Amino acid sequence: MPGIILIGAQWGDEGKGKATDLIGTKVDYVARFNGGNNAGHTVVVGDESYALHLLPSGIINSNVTPVIGNGVVVDIEVLFEEIDGLEARGVDCSRLLVSEGAHIIAPYHRTIDKVTERFLGKRKIGTTGRGIGPAYADKINRVGIRVHDLFNAEHLRDKVEASLHQKNQMLLKLYNRRAIDVDAVTDELLALGERLKPYVANTSLVLNKALDEGKTVLFEGGQATMLDVDHGTYPFVTSSNPTAGGACTGTGVGPTKINRVIGVSKAYVTRVGEGPFPTELFDESGEWLRAQGHEFGVTTGRPRRCGWFDAVVNRYATQINGLTDIVLTKLDVLTGLKEIPICVAYDVDGVRHDDMPTDQAAFAAAKPIYETMPGWSEDISTCHEFDELPATCQAYVKRLEELSGCRISAIGVGPQRDHIIAVHSLID
Repeated sequence: MPGIILIGAQWGDEGKGKATDLIGTKVDYVARFNGGNNAGHTVVVGDESYALHLLPSGIINSNVTPVIGNGVVVDIEVLFEEIDGLEARGVDCSRLLVSEGAHIIAPYHRTIDKVTERFLGKRKIGTTGRGIGPAYADKINRVGIRVHDLFNAEHLRDKVEASLHQKNQMLLKLYNRRAIDVDAVTDELLALGERLKPYVANTSLVLNKALDEGKTVLFEGGQATMLDVDHGTYPFVTSSNPTAGGACTGTGVGPTKINRVIGVSKAYVTRVGEGPFPTELFDESGEWLRAQGHEFGVTTGRPRRCGWFDAVVNRYATQINGLTDIVLTKLDVLTGLKEIPICVAYDVDGVRHDDMPTDQAAFAAAKPIYETMPGWSEDISTCHEFDELPATCQAYVKRLEELSGCRISAIGVGPQRDHIIAVHSLID
């Protein structure tokens, strides 16, 4: 019954594909459990590179059943754009399963997302404008539309009308926009539902049966710990739970069926969008990290904000997720630096904080307390064992492990998918 949760331990874009590759062919199912097409990850197979936003990474592997769980909000148009793009390149997507209980992103969710961000001005959250937040808001407000609603025209029209009743008033009177037509939206969703129907399943039942049969399920989170709506840097967060607990609620699989929780961290830190970021660099060091690490968003193309490794964040991620393992990525990006700072604590108004401040105002005011370690200049991309790394590089990794409170089980040492050192097995 090997259930494995894979999550980002920082603000996202950590490179979860490295961990997925190490687990490799031993995985039978890959299940996305949160978020929507605001997530972006790149899968490389040989010379082929695939940019995925909504589909689970297992879609590329013909031996894996990819699953979109009930915790995901699904933009059906985007889903089929991805499916069509992959099938044009010879990837069979017929194995995909979509939860009948997943909420959908309707066209009006994208409209509301964009006009709201513009209205907020300097107070904007920095969303991707893809309707994720409004879809989750409808879910919590109990006016959301779920996948199984798409197969009953009368029922669906009632739901669309209920959802648009308040939104149209807001569009007209607050944003000075045209009202959205209920019938047009209903017809569009019915057509999309017809195409989606073959993929729809009771995915909770499917995954629980698979685990009971001894198959391996990889629960794949979008975004990352510090963007969790409950445990992240609220309000500058996503609208779902990308932490380990979200894997259970987002798929309908109980916590007793989880065996391992793997967190992925970069050897430095990046963030996209608004919000506090204690180790952010505004000088040439930040530009250097961005250039060396090719730090631009897969989904948005936006340049990522860059900073030194934040051990306070990683300790917090270990605590919140119950991490059993860390996969450290992009260690090679730091090659060539004479010294490498590590944030070990925060200074908040003259008071040292070794742990994450619970007050977001305090976190926003946090100044990093650094310790500095010697760097290395040797090319580490050809290293296959930990002992082959330069001594100063080994010391840096060991210090990150000590500060994070969790073992580092794998290390990314180069841009290619096989540029990785396996220190401990990620699957038993």
